[in-house]
Amino acid sequence: MSKITLCALLIGIFFNAPAQKFGHFSTDDVVNKMPTHRQAQSEIDALSHTWMNEIKDKYREIGNLENKLQSEKILLTTEMIRDREREIETKLKEATDYQYQVFGPYGLFFLKKQELIRPDMDKISEAAERVCKKHNLDYLMDKSSGPTLVYTNPVHDYTDFILEELGLGDPHDTIK
Repeated sequence: MSKITLCALLIGIFFNAPAQKFGHFSTDDVVNKMPTHRQAQSEIDALSHTWMNEIKDKYREIGNLENKLQSEKILLTTEMIRDREREIETKLKEATDYQYQVFGPYGLFFLKKQELIRPDMDKISEAAERVCKKHNLDYLMDKSSGPTLVYTNPVHDYTDFILEELGLGDPHDTIK
C-alpha cells in the first residue's frame, strides 16, 4: 500500500470517527448546596474535635507525669523511678496507639467520614450519570477533584444540571 493511500485511509477514518462529547462539573459546588452534606460535615467536625481533645488530654497527662517524676526524682529510689518511667512509656504507647486508631489510615475518623459522606457522593454520581444520558455525554469530568483540567469552557459546565437532578437547583435560574 502506498503512503498516499495509507494517509488517505487514516484521514478518512479520522474524519468519519464519531465525535465524543465531553462535559465537566464541580463536586465542590454541588456538595456546598446539599443540606445533608453540610450536616454530615458538621458531625465529622464535631467528632474530630472530640477525638483531638481526648488525644490532647492523654498527652497532657503524660506531660504531667513526666513533670512530677522530674520534680520528685531526688526523693525516689531507683526502682520507683523505673516504675514511673514504665508507666509513662505505657501511657505514651496507649496515646500513640489511640491516635493511630482514630486518625490513621482507615481509622475511626476515615471510616466515619466515609459512612457520612458516601450517601451524598452516591447521589451525585447517580445524578451525573442521568445528566450524561440526557445530554449524550461520553465523558463528564469533575473539575474540583484536582488540577487535571487546564481550561474548561463554561458552555460545557453541567454542575447546574446535576444540581437540578438532585432537586437543589436555583428556582430562579434557567439552565441554558
